[in-house]
Amino acid sequence: MARRDRHGRGLRAPLIPASLPGHLTRGERFDSLVVEAAERLEPRWGRRWGRVEFGVEDVPPSDPSPWEDGVPLGRLFPEDMGQPARVVVYRKPCEERAEGAELPLLVRDVVAEQLAHLLGCSPEDVDPDFGG
Repeated sequence: MARRDRHGRGLRAPLIPASLPGHLTRGERFDSLVVEAAERLEPRWGRRWGRVEFGVEDVPPSDPSPWEDGVPLGRLFPEDMGQPARVVVYRKPCEERAEGAELPLLVRDVVAEQLAHLLGCSPEDVDPDFGG
């Protein structure tokens, strides 16, 4: 695919080089927040939580479950038929609740909550910085 020279102004080029963080999409930045939150807890809890997959979806696929208040920010899908447990964090509900510097803290708390459900303990036990 050739680049176009619109109105004689020269060839189009990306505004931000691919090597800089500003080049990432919002979804890619959110994915990295989830990975950072999981990697932060793995040294302490990784052996205990076993095989867990972490994922991101834009929105929850259905209405909230009866035990969930409002729109869920994340869900834990337990281990089933040889498949590992899955922690899914929902990007748009999280972005609606927090922005800027608050978003990484919210993602960290959502991951800690879901892992606490998996481990059968409180989120404060999983992450001492929970809620802070």
